[in-house]
Amino acid sequence: MKEPIMSKLRAAIILAAGHGSRMKSDLPKVLHEVGGRSMFAWLVALSKQVDATRIAAIVGTQTPLVKQAAETALGAEFVAIQDPPNGTGHATSCAADIMAGFEGNALVVFADSPLITAKTIERVFDALDDGAAVAVLGFEPEDAGAYGRLVEDEAGDLLAIVEAKEASVEQLQIGLCNSGVVAADAKLLFELLEQVTNDNAKGEYYLTDIVGLAVARGLKAKAVRASADEVLGVNSRHELAQAERIFQDRSRTQALEDGVTMLDPSSVYFSYDTKLNSDVIVEQNVVFAKGVSLASNVTIRAFSHLEGVQISSGAIIGPYARLRAGTIVGENAKIGNFVETKKAIIGDGAKISHLSYIGDANIGADANIGAGTITCNYDGFDKFQTIIGEGAFVGSNSSLVAPVTIGAGAIVGAGSIVTKNVADDALVVARSKQKEITNWAKSFRNKKKKT
Repeated sequence: MKEPIMSKLRAAIILAAGHGSRMKSDLPKVLHEVGGRSMFAWLVALSKQVDATRIAAIVGTQTPLVKQAAETALGAEFVAIQDPPNGTGHATSCAADIMAGFEGNALVVFADSPLITAKTIERVFDALDDGAAVAVLGFEPEDAGAYGRLVEDEAGDLLAIVEAKEASVEQLQIGLCNSGVVAADAKLLFELLEQVTNDNAKGEYYLTDIVGLAVARGLKAKAVRASADEVLGVNSRHELAQAERIFQDRSRTQALEDGVTMLDPSSVYFSYDTKLNSDVIVEQNVVFAKGVSLASNVTIRAFSHLEGVQISSGAIIGPYARLRAGTIVGENAKIGNFVETKKAIIGDGAKISHLSYIGDANIGADANIGAGTITCNYDGFDKFQTIIGEGAFVGSNSSLVAPVTIGAGAIVGAGSIVTKNVADDALVVARSKQKEITNWAKSFRNKKKKT
């Protein structure tokens, strides 16, 4: 019986040296976001998903923000600078010192391709485990255009990657194109890179040349196929929008498969870390920004925006609610229309049904917050907390001036401005006494008519 092949250790080299002038942005291309996460961060996450134990980033001198992001994500010792830029082969060779002594397979990916999945990269590594010395990720676009072509023999082995500017008329008819993703044994990769020359139309060192060099040694190379959407490289705002659309469509499909009901999936927007459990109901035009986690049986009504929140089972949010970072909503709580929360803990069964701002607050279970209530949490310099006890009732149009505590079971009369703590089960009315002047309005109107 044949013993299973044991996978080698894995490393990843992320090429992120380009600025991306076609983006027409002061922000380097690879720091633009898809699904709330920078493209560079997507590739770091991908590398970790496929169990890369060593990850290197290659950055350029003209993009210090990318260098900073790479050092934050990977550590300064795993970041190399390509100076000057001289092709993908040269960029990859800049990782030689970082990869020195690494015993295993190395993956080369581009930081402007955020949609590649771990499942696809596993197939690239599988090709190496199955005997290929070099594995290349290919795709078949509708228009091959300027993409490099993957030249295969009749047996399906990869013979070479030919850049479009170097290709013959016959080679330009090939539909299988190079995505840029390459994997090989790390030691072999850098040996082959040392043999790459810049004898080509652009005078650059092409990473793609390692395929022909490997084949010339009698080694096998293989192409692994992916969809064109998955290997999309982002070089413009148009392509960035295209990548966002693909990400959102993937997220909607996954949510539906996970048991989420969406009344109009195309109008619901996700972030890379959105977590929705089964039997969540999401109405139209809902945005999940970063850091949202919903338990089962939560309902998000139309036109709501959530960011950095945790919502427990049975809660109902919206319509037209805005929940900001630090909001935690308890079971069966209700946050209604035109309510904004921030750093607010909303207890089980509590209700904030309309037109309120609740910030830096702790709302007890089963408390009821009337329409137009505001926690006045900011004095122009510092933030302060409002605490509302279990079962308390706050009447409409009340202002709670923090720091202040409303006791459990207490009632705040409508229109009150509360500046002092309220005891449990007490009634507080903090408004001026109503005064009525008989016939004043009639006299006022008569006077105005005479003038």
